Amino acid sequence: MAARKPCGGVSALEAALAVLFVLMTAVSVTLITLMATWNTQTGEGETNTHYLLFSPEDKPYLIGVGRADCTGPPAEIPLMGYANPQQTAAGIHTRLYSRAFIIDDGRRRVVFVTADVGMISQRLRLEVLQALQVKYGDLYSQQNVVLSGTHTHCGPGGYFQYTLFMISSKGFIKASMEPLVDGIVKSIDIAHRNIKPGRIYRSRGELDDSSLNRSPHSYLKNPEEERDRYQWNTDKQVLVLKFTDLDGDGIGMLSWFAVHAVSMNSTNRLVSSDNIGHASYLLEQDKNRGQLPGQGSFVAGFSSSNLGDVSPNTRGPLCMNTGRPCDYLNSSCPVGGTKMCMAFGPGADMFDSTRIIGHNIYRKAKELYDRAVEEVTGSLQSAHQFVNMTDVSVQINDTHTVSTCKPALGHSFAAGTTDGGGDLNFTQGAVEGDPFWDGIRDVLLGEPSNQTQECHQPKPILLSTGEMNWPLPWHPQIVDVQIITIGSVAVVAVPGEMTTMSGRRLREAVRQELQSEGAFRDTEVVIAGLSNVYTHYITTYEEYQVQRYEGASTIYGPHTLSAYLHKYRGLARAIAQDRVSELPLGPQPPFFQENLFNLLPAPTVDRKPENSSFGDVLQQVYPVYRQGDVVSVTFVAGNPRNSGDIRDTTFVTVEIHDNRTDTWEIIHTDASWETRFLWLKGSNQRSNATIEWHIPPSAPSGSYRIRHYGHYKQWAGWQTFITAYQGTSDVFRVSASFYYQ
Repeated sequence: MAARKPCGGVSALEAALAVLFVLMTAVSVTLITLMATWNTQTGEGETNTHYLLFSPEDKPYLIGVGRADCTGPPAEIPLMGYANPQQTAAGIHTRLYSRAFIIDDGRRRVVFVTADVGMISQRLRLEVLQALQVKYGDLYSQQNVVLSGTHTHCGPGGYFQYTLFMISSKGFIKASMEPLVDGIVKSIDIAHRNIKPGRIYRSRGELDDSSLNRSPHSYLKNPEEERDRYQWNTDKQVLVLKFTDLDGDGIGMLSWFAVHAVSMNSTNRLVSSDNIGHASYLLEQDKNRGQLPGQGSFVAGFSSSNLGDVSPNTRGPLCMNTGRPCDYLNSSCPVGGTKMCMAFGPGADMFDSTRIIGHNIYRKAKELYDRAVEEVTGSLQSAHQFVNMTDVSVQINDTHTVSTCKPALGHSFAAGTTDGGGDLNFTQGAVEGDPFWDGIRDVLLGEPSNQTQECHQPKPILLSTGEMNWPLPWHPQIVDVQIITIGSVAVVAVPGEMTTMSGRRLREAVRQELQSEGAFRDTEVVIAGLSNVYTHYITTYEEYQVQRYEGASTIYGPHTLSAYLHKYRGLARAIAQDRVSELPLGPQPPFFQENLFNLLPAPTVDRKPENSSFGDVLQQVYPVYRQGDVVSVTFVAGNPRNSGDIRDTTFVTVEIHDNRTDTWEIIHTDASWETRFLWLKGSNQRSNATIEWHIPPSAPSGSYRIRHYGHYKQWAGWQTFITAYQGTSDVFRVSASFYYQ
């Protein structure tokens, strides 16, 4: 029989439990208070309390990574980069992606996005920030978001609001802008949702077989004592940031390397992420084993840097008609001029060169990723200002003050580069105008003012874009300058293409300012080029005097670099002194609502040959192929523009038959390196789609088929309708030999 407790009394067990309850309550209250203290708002009402287990010295970051398709219409829209009116999209080589990285230290948050796009335009940044404001309020803003372009020259254009860029891209094209905005925002959304505690490690090395200075004559004008500090006339360093979770498992990587993404040349008409995108593709396929491209949780971002005078065409410029080297000073040929002078290599063609350079960058980044052990720790900072770059004064010594100019492009701008020459009789290195072209300019556009001509000396002005405002300004005046710091790593977001020496001077200036107060030690400064707004090139004062393409395209005049050094020093000083909040915001950039023109006609209705249907095969596959062969099949097709938003879809699948389950498994899409989707517009509003599969050596023997998906437009009464279609090739075999059982 159980013992009875005295009436009104308390047993020893109950007393102990009561004391334990009080202690637990006190501990809970303390923990709740600490949670509230360390609370980090995510923007969706959630809180993160992961820091409680760590001392301040060992506190991890919160890290989120995300990737999203941002491919625009792969037909008829001009490709952005070479300014070649004949280079309009006609298919897909590889898809384009935006890759976002979010880092949070418990007090501040920064976002870095590298997108497969020629450059970030001011309009693109403003629209992305507007969308983020709607979703997240003030969590993501111009202050802490960096958008950088990889500089592929093979993405759809039409996403600019300034007249010069609209002219070269057939206007402002919403069908190009919307996939970029939506893709970038989606990549940030995914990173935001996946944010979790993790660590960052940095590693640095050199890649010496994948870049060439395309304007060595300009580079040699820099002071000899400055050049003697460096082994190369391009920057060979590769910086890698490795992101892991708390278990040490990799979740992402971010890397910077200075090289133009122009392995795909100006004859290409396929949408392509070029060599930088291929490096991302290879590392993501490596880390996301068994996943199709664009899928898998590991995100590998490769970003541009000070690539202004850096080419991936490592065999150098040759005259295509003779095979002899081009003229050293002006990069032209005796017959054919600048158009005939082209840089090549290292591959047999542009696809092979893209593969080789992309693989080199991937291989070095993977090596650095695998041996990254130096942990990045410390707080985050972000500093941003808007600057009117047409009116920046800089005191360069005790007696001299210099100023920037209204934007203008020189004659050598029209000459192009050895990666893609101009069509007319302009040459690089022109320090005098041409009466013929100047006369045409004066009649059509007006003569540059004496003040602008004097300001830009010795540049002979071809287009005085800062004095041209119809129907909208031709070039931006208000630009972004921005620095984010992640512990000891400083990312300098530059609104243009810095040459090698310009970048070196900027990195050194920022490093000196950051370390001047003693808060930053062993600072790694990296330049993220083509960020936030595009302003062409930034050369040194000495390089500007030569007026090769890069100098002629330095639109704010000979003291452009001095102005940027002044502004970025100010940002770095504010970060070092923890006085970012005191920085003036600067003048707001415009967001034009009117006079945005579009010269691209809407796609017509699609027609097909008689007695056929969309998706029918016009040219069939062979019965058998070997590894290394190219499978080709052609379908009756519609205009790809009629497919609308093509993100997260595909025009192509390559499928293998699984004999065990009698099902077809997709092994490649149009995002795969191994496939090419080529669209050919014919006469009478008919078009074909040819799909190539370049069979890799690793492809298993078996039965395969290729499928094509698309949409066509047709009239029905007085309205047009869009209808989906698909087509399938015959089944074919891949075998090690044509002779098989």
